[in-house]
Amino acid sequence: MELQEIYDLVESCITDLGVDPKNCRTDKPGQWDLFKGSAKVMIDVFTHDNGWSYLQVLAPIAKIPVNQKTEFYEEVLEKNHSLYGVGMTKFKEWIYIKAIREVEGLDKSEVMATLNRVGNYADELDDYYKNKYGGEA
Repeated sequence: MELQEIYDLVESCITDLGVDPKNCRTDKPGQWDLFKGSAKVMIDVFTHDNGWSYLQVLAPIAKIPVNQKTEFYEEVLEKNHSLYGVGMTKFKEWIYIKAIREVEGLDKSEVMATLNRVGNYADELDDYYKNKYGGEA
């Protein structure tokens, strides 16, 4: 699939969520930001150095707390085990909900499911971790 086809597919899904995709576009082609409740959801369609193209949907859910790191990491890992179709990842000082897959064979129902899954988990978990451990969400 050509990247423009995937861009159009993503924008169609954003429209179906009731949001104008033009308002979600970032300065870089193939990237959009939108919100599901209090959670920021970032969408990225890109071609990797390996030649494969990917759809990545991720949302920052918690800044890693200064105190209680061991308890926090243990809870994140245990929760990660119960998630469907996404995973929690650490990048720099943040925990993210992340889904990524090759664009080959991607269809609208899969993009919608991914956007909803990442958005719903992020909207639930960002508030939970902020309330339990403080800090940013």
